[in-house]
Amino acid sequence: MIVEMKKVSLVMLKKEQEKALKKLRSVGVLHLEELEGSGERFTQLRTSFELCRNAVGILSEVKLPKKAGSVEHTLSDEKLKLLSAEITEGAEKKKSLSELVSQSEAELDRLASWGEVDPSDFDYLSEKGIYLSPYEIPQDKWNLIDKDVKTLTVNRDKNRIRFLFVGDEKSDERPSGLPPEAYAVPMPSMSTKNLKMQIESSKKQIAAIEAEEVKKAVYVFALKKYGARLQQEMEFETVVSGMGKEDDNTNGVPLAWVSGFAPVDSIDTLKKTAAKENWALSVTEPESDDMVPTKLKNNKLVSLIYPLTDFLGTVPGYYEYDISGWFLLFFTVFFGMIFGDAGYGLLLTASALIGIFISLAKKKRVDPFLGLLLLVSLATVAWGTVTCTWFGLRMDQIPDVLKNLSVKPLSNAFVSDYSGKKGVTTVTQNLQIFCFSIAVLQLSLAHVKSMIKNIRSLKFFGDLGSMLMIWGMFYVVLSMVVDAKIFGFDREFYGIPLGLSSVCAVGVGFALSFVFSNYAGNILESVLESVKNIISVLLGVVNVFSDIVSYIRLWAVALAGSAISATVNQMAGPMWGKLSMVVFFLILLVFGHGLNMVLNVLSVIVHGVRLNTLEFSTHLGMSWSGFKYAPFSETAIK
Repeated sequence: MIVEMKKVSLVMLKKEQEKALKKLRSVGVLHLEELEGSGERFTQLRTSFELCRNAVGILSEVKLPKKAGSVEHTLSDEKLKLLSAEITEGAEKKKSLSELVSQSEAELDRLASWGEVDPSDFDYLSEKGIYLSPYEIPQDKWNLIDKDVKTLTVNRDKNRIRFLFVGDEKSDERPSGLPPEAYAVPMPSMSTKNLKMQIESSKKQIAAIEAEEVKKAVYVFALKKYGARLQQEMEFETVVSGMGKEDDNTNGVPLAWVSGFAPVDSIDTLKKTAAKENWALSVTEPESDDMVPTKLKNNKLVSLIYPLTDFLGTVPGYYEYDISGWFLLFFTVFFGMIFGDAGYGLLLTASALIGIFISLAKKKRVDPFLGLLLLVSLATVAWGTVTCTWFGLRMDQIPDVLKNLSVKPLSNAFVSDYSGKKGVTTVTQNLQIFCFSIAVLQLSLAHVKSMIKNIRSLKFFGDLGSMLMIWGMFYVVLSMVVDAKIFGFDREFYGIPLGLSSVCAVGVGFALSFVFSNYAGNILESVLESVKNIISVLLGVVNVFSDIVSYIRLWAVALAGSAISATVNQMAGPMWGKLSMVVFFLILLVFGHGLNMVLNVLSVIVHGVRLNTLEFSTHLGMSWSGFKYAPFSETAIK
């Protein structure tokens, strides 16, 4: 659930603001409104922090011997500050030197065909009244040069001729006797000899800087801790310099104040602290336009989804729904269906259990990610068992006991029992129907939640209409995607015409949605709002169809993964039983199935997550616009 928040304002004496903020930080329950730091101390801290962060980034790329990396070296904060500046300065110098080397090498490559070139030689000849300019021209264009033009040929190859134009006077204009194909060769800034010396010198300096980085890399852990301390100090100074202040007031007592949000269950703690510290305290309900942080509170099972949502950065808005439980449930199902292979599921289960046992053996807290991995792995085993999918093996290679554990209408082992029979859906069609059924269940759930929320409003009927459209469109999808004969519009169920019923459900649902979906106290205004957005409203019917069809990806992606694993087995098959090919056989199996598992993970992230964060969330009206509750508190530096 989303924990209820209260808006809190604290007023204190300005002269005691730092002491008060340290106390408030030790309490650690108030999420402060966004503040902007300022002042000389804040600027100094930010500069030091950025230098330290840069230094850590630079040294983190340096490889240290194992022994050197295992020993933690320490320095005082003042020395670490100087060290950060030295490392950053060295890295900047190394960057400029590397650019200089690249430019110089490019210049040498450009002039390689000319041999040794020295601009000072050309300047010397110019002083003597001999003006030379280097040019290049294609071999077949050489005869186009005017006979009156004086030239000195330097060298030639299969394609080009290099020559010097000899002028009688200094001129920046192009000689008139040269054809357009002859282009001037720009003079280098220094001689090629000096360029080589510059490159050599720069490379030596780069090597020296890198050697210094290796020596200083032993302080990377000390710099990380120093950076963490600077970050805490910077955050504190942000609050000190950014909080509200008033020097002139009727009482003549300078005041300072700060505002934020706190969970309702921590208000008593704030009240006791405020009374003890002589702060003025105001506790109110958040306004609709306040940026209220979101704090989620769920049981241990539902909390297993947090590693995924933290990775994705998805946080519901304070006034939105907490769908963590439903997200976990459907994500688990989607993961199992997309991976789809019980063999892969067993490997993932083993990996999760090994990780859990290692943590328990070391008496460490088990990472929630391992709990999530174990849950989705078991779901993969379960679904793979249902469909009789084991490492992509053919049905004749799978034991009968595993075939008998599968569910016949969805099992690959019993495809022939459902193929070619009139009026009977095939295994593939059953899997598609299962996917669409999940779609209807999840999308209906979204509107049920909205109906419960709007139970006292006429907007309730708008959500009811949306749900009717989903159920009516369900049969349309079955008819258009699965089988138009079996799910024909002329079919009846206990005398009820299914086709007509589905069309009526869509029509009635559209009408209810059109009239009530924008309801905010006035039906006429709600209808006018729908009329203004008539194109979007009409497209909404199409979106219902596409949202349901979108769930077919659960079957399609799994089918692709199954085809890859079967192909890997087929390629490795001829090597089986040959002693000379054992190594290649194992490499192919490990690489092939390993790559397939990686692709499956990507598929889960793309498709399994999408169905929760897009289709389901859209029908809930969620935009995931929230941000995490992050109280002003002290953090232990490890």
